Amino acid sequence: MVITKTAMAGTLESSDVQIILSPGTDDINITLESDVKKQYGTEIENTVRKILAAYDISSANVQITDKGALDLVIQARMVTAIERADEHQNANTAWEVL
Repeated sequence: MVITKTAMAGTLESSDVQIILSPGTDDINITLESDVKKQYGTEIENTVRKILAAYDISSANVQITDKGALDLVIQARMVTAIERADEHQNANTAWEVL
C-alpha cells in the first residue's frame, strides 16, 4: 500500500497517543515525542513498524506524540491512521495485527 494523503488518529489526552501518518519518500521515518521515550521508545517504534509491515507500507512519515498509551492503543491508532490515509478503500482491514 502506498500512503498518498496525510491522516491523523488519536488525541493528546492522558493515556492516549496521537499519530500523524503522511506520504514518505524512500523509507519509514518515525518521529517520536514521549515522556517515556527513554524506557519504551524502541518498543513503540517496533509496534509502529510491525503495523506498517502488515499493510505492506514501506514508505511513510510517522509523527507520534505519546501520552502514556498502552501498546494496544498504539496499534489501534496506527490501523485507524492507515485506514484514514487509504480513505477506507481497502476492504480487508488487517485487524489480525492487533
